[in-house]
Amino acid sequence: MERLTPRTTSDEIDLYIRTYTSLLRSSGEVRVRAFEEAHAYSSSSLHTGARDPAPDLAAFGYSAARLPPCMHRVRRVVLGQSHEQFEAEGLDVRGWERVRSRGRRRPLRFDGDSTLAVFVTSATDVDDLVPILTAYQIEWNKLHALLSETHLGELIRSAPEERPLVPRVQDLADEMGLSPEEAGKLLAVLQERSGEPIRALASERRDLTVRLFNGSFAEYQRAAQRWWSGIEPAYLRAAPMRRPPVYFVSSNSHSFANLLGGYALENRRELLDWVRRENPEDLAPAVEKAEVESREDELSNLSYYLLRAFIHGDDERRQAVQRSDESRGIRSIESPGHVDVSAQVIELGRLPFAPVDQRVRVPGFERLGGSDAVILNIDYPLGLAAYHHLSRIAQGIGELRGIYLMGKAATLNGRVGDVMLSNVVHDEHSKNTYLFRNGFTASQVQSFLGHGTVLDNQKALTVRGAFLQNREYMSVFYREGYTVLEMEAGPYLSAVYETVNPKRHPNDEIVQLASQTAVDVGVLHYASDTPYSRRQSLLSKSLSYFGVDSTYACAIAILRRIFDLELVRRQAGGLPS
Repeated sequence: MERLTPRTTSDEIDLYIRTYTSLLRSSGEVRVRAFEEAHAYSSSSLHTGARDPAPDLAAFGYSAARLPPCMHRVRRVVLGQSHEQFEAEGLDVRGWERVRSRGRRRPLRFDGDSTLAVFVTSATDVDDLVPILTAYQIEWNKLHALLSETHLGELIRSAPEERPLVPRVQDLADEMGLSPEEAGKLLAVLQERSGEPIRALASERRDLTVRLFNGSFAEYQRAAQRWWSGIEPAYLRAAPMRRPPVYFVSSNSHSFANLLGGYALENRRELLDWVRRENPEDLAPAVEKAEVESREDELSNLSYYLLRAFIHGDDERRQAVQRSDESRGIRSIESPGHVDVSAQVIELGRLPFAPVDQRVRVPGFERLGGSDAVILNIDYPLGLAAYHHLSRIAQGIGELRGIYLMGKAATLNGRVGDVMLSNVVHDEHSKNTYLFRNGFTASQVQSFLGHGTVLDNQKALTVRGAFLQNREYMSVFYREGYTVLEMEAGPYLSAVYETVNPKRHPNDEIVQLASQTAVDVGVLHYASDTPYSRRQSLLSKSLSYFGVDSTYACAIAILRRIFDLELVRRQAGGLPS
């Protein structure tokens, strides 16, 4: 009989986790170089060149994309769970500059000098950030050693500050012994425009320090409470006399509003005319082709994807979208409780028929007008924050009618852009293996997917962090049939267990959720990376428009599932339709 849970672990990964966990208990600052040996010998799949003298530009690019552009100025990183914690340590971060990273949603504040404050919402933030900082420092110092000893490095250092030197790609390649492609990638990673990051790289080694304030389970729960407090008023507005029933969705901040709000479709002509003029991401030819071939679904997806660029930096357009959405029962709450996990409250009874994307109009859609249910959609959190968020939501809402998870994952057997549907999840946090009935099958998604393949009956592994796996460890799971690597399903299922049982979730058990809960559960992942193949990998690249196809196929399937269930429920309850 096939075993459900691999009976092994990685000693090297475990040692790495124990190393930084124990060191960060210190009340003082810890040098990142204290993590470097354990990091290098963990043989992380994302940092295969950690022990090589040559730079690993893929690992540097991955880590730099998840840190803010000011990172070349940072010397000290402090992690905390609230403003009060930072203020107790004499850091008034409320007045610091808000900074962001391209590849990770996380509240960050920079003091303008050398200190970066990071708000953490679960232990996963530590598991994620420590390896990112360590990989960044290891590779920065390799690159510094190469550049600093060259004539070009001397020129960069000696250039006047008012006229900094940004080297040409070919010069950088020749001096550092890189290919022109690698040199171009390095400048792109540094987001080089001002000359300041490349000057820092030529001038200084990194010797970062990191300190974690508290990091207790209670503080993580308190952060989740602050987050929910920012959402609850919008939720209660949907039905002031009682707490309305909820279909919970963890996805993103744009797909549901685009599919249901109708702004992009109603303003398509203006939007596509703008695309032809500006040609963002060189997508104007794709628009022209879709129009000539009358591919309505692709035109809709293009419109949704381009809407963000269309309103970026234009307050009038952005406010017009918000007003349109709110008039149709879609309320957005940005960064509630100072947690960078946005939310939307969508009232089913207020959704108008005409603007809604035709692909989500199930038979009888117009009869939803009297529904009192809401969709609570959140921008999927990172790792264990998913557990804290869903646990708090379950305490604060009325009836929970469905739980749907949509997110990115790595695939061991598919291709980038495929969609994977799992009914087994092994969670590295709790060591539980969850068995559940997935509300979706391949046929419910495939008809809305233009390019990829839908793979159902898969087995997913919820990992602790992107860097915390290696090839040997993953080969064990692969032999056991685990093909999907992601970070949220396990914590979410631990929270689901606690919504239907009078006790905390167990540890190191096989949990038959399918027999314990009547709540509809759906788990969908779209492949953003193939870490163990030579196929296209997007670790250091945005999914871009290619990823929109699978994103919207999943979102459409979820909405159709919710609408079908609500219509059946209304009919069974004898409610007017």
